[in-house]
Amino acid sequence: MSVYTYPSKKALLSIMAKVRALTKKARHHGLADLLGRLNPVLRGWCAYFRHGVSKATFGYLDAFAWHRVTQWLLKRHKRITWADLYRRFLTGRPGNRPQENGIVMFDTTTVAITRYRWRASNIPTPWARAGTSVPA
Repeated sequence: MSVYTYPSKKALLSIMAKVRALTKKARHHGLADLLGRLNPVLRGWCAYFRHGVSKATFGYLDAFAWHRVTQWLLKRHKRITWADLYRRFLTGRPGNRPQENGIVMFDTTTVAITRYRWRASNIPTPWARAGTSVPA
């Protein structure tokens, strides 16, 4: 029997609020400044939650962050077309990642998932009978 751990909805809403706050205002000097502030936040959150069943959550967070950054670019450059946006700003490969001055938006889907790093066979699951342990 296995115990699956997922990032909680509260944790996901917390990181989404941080991404929303970073991409809401026009206080950044450019895309490189925005990515310089956004990347450590995304990287740290994914490093913390990589020890569970997080792949789908990371994909959802990546799509959310990509959408927020592209919307930020569209608001900042009022008359830009999608073709020009892709040509000028979405040049990071693979996957049309926002990029400027060599800084590419962190891809949360590339984080390696290592499940249950600290779980040992001597830690019983909640469903094990009293006095027995289930091997991991």
